[in-house]
Amino acid sequence: MSPASGTDGILAVLIVGAGFSGVAMAIRCREEGIGPIAVIEKGAGIGGTWRENTYPGAACDVPSHLYSLSFAPKADWSRLYAKQPEIEAYLRGVAESHGLMPLIRFGTTLRRAVWDEGRALWRAETDRGEVLARAIVSGAGGLHHPALPAIPGRDDFAGPSFHTAAWDHSIDLASRAVGIIGTGASAIQVVPELARSAAHLTVFQRTPPWIMPKNDRAIPPERQARYARHPILRRLERARLFWRLELPALVGFTRVSKVTAQAEAMARHHLRKAVPDKDLRRKLTPTYRFGCKRVLLSDEYYAAVQQDTVTLETGSIARIVPDGVEMIDGTRHRLDALVYATGFDVVGGSLRTEVVGRGGRRLAEAWADGMQAFQGITVSGFPNYFILLGPNTGIGHNSIIAMIEIQVRHVLDCLKTLAKGSQAIEVRDPVQTRFVERIRNRMKESIWQAGGCSSWYLDAKGRNTTLWPDSVLAYRRSARRARLSDYRLD
Repeated sequence: MSPASGTDGILAVLIVGAGFSGVAMAIRCREEGIGPIAVIEKGAGIGGTWRENTYPGAACDVPSHLYSLSFAPKADWSRLYAKQPEIEAYLRGVAESHGLMPLIRFGTTLRRAVWDEGRALWRAETDRGEVLARAIVSGAGGLHHPALPAIPGRDDFAGPSFHTAAWDHSIDLASRAVGIIGTGASAIQVVPELARSAAHLTVFQRTPPWIMPKNDRAIPPERQARYARHPILRRLERARLFWRLELPALVGFTRVSKVTAQAEAMARHHLRKAVPDKDLRRKLTPTYRFGCKRVLLSDEYYAAVQQDTVTLETGSIARIVPDGVEMIDGTRHRLDALVYATGFDVVGGSLRTEVVGRGGRRLAEAWADGMQAFQGITVSGFPNYFILLGPNTGIGHNSIIAMIEIQVRHVLDCLKTLAKGSQAIEVRDPVQTRFVERIRNRMKESIWQAGGCSSWYLDAKGRNTTLWPDSVLAYRRSARRARLSDYRLD
């Protein structure tokens, strides 16, 4: 780590993670003259979620020109919705063009971070030694610890089995009987791919998702060339996409409203048009309100589940057995391979790294009553520690990159304060408490609490500590600048 450290061996900022958040933070720090900095990344390359999730069909459900950093535009996106390899290559190219590669230590995991009150710095314990830093910015995100279902016999299955986020490309699933558990965002993308090659595919559905048409298509080369020649056209397209996605949140998408009913009608029309069979359509129709779970986009999923070689199983799984899956009613599905499309441990994953703040208090203790942070970024009792895409900053209606850039600007304000001579900056406890209470009160009437579903957005106490209950514009007004009156300076 020494090449990136100061003459005293102490970093100004240690950034954790080399996905969108970490790359954006590192670039902006360099632009503002904040340093020395270093980035540690547990994986072998740039990309975060987009490096790890390589399952067939992996793609973004936010339009490409919006799912990119505002200060690092790309004119030649090949599709309206970019696929995983193109997004990974984009982010790697951004890091390379901004000279970040020498600052990144790949294959380095942060195990523990302890605040040294006497020296006003963080002691970061990695699997490659200790790093000292005045500040830590966690860009680790929440979508990198696969969640596996607690189904009896899961370890008894004799064939190959793996999570979509840890796809085993050495296993050829062609002409095999394959089962996939889960019908969330990754399953919607991978099911059509598996249906094309598997001898038979069994989709185990617990809860049907709301699905809207994706209308994906290639972007013609001539349009890509126009965007390159005339950047204003690309900026206008980005703005158009932003407002198209932002509008639902402005008119009530995050609550049960008339917009909810209108969206449900559109989704049901999509389902009726795609699935003529009434019985199958009934199985694919959600019983909860639109938006309570993540709304999915697909032009292919409904067609895939109607293939003769695909079975949609809506019963309850009793156990996994060596040769397949046994249902509660006794039905047994014989399988050669099993895929888990069961999402991520967002809440638990955030606490896998031990963080010890002022007075020896652990972040796990501070979050014993649920994850919470001021603006989703700073936590009382943990000076000079910042979280990107922290509690209650996820969104389901627009580009998460917009939220990242707002948070990066907030963190930069705090880092500039440290650069001017303050040893520590820490959110005041009453400020954090008021913010969290405001969020929790807003959540009581949100679609995620009142929509009649159970989702990964909710913690063990049934509270949504994951999503932002408003528009991106509202978050921008709230968080884009760090007001020093909200913070305690040492």
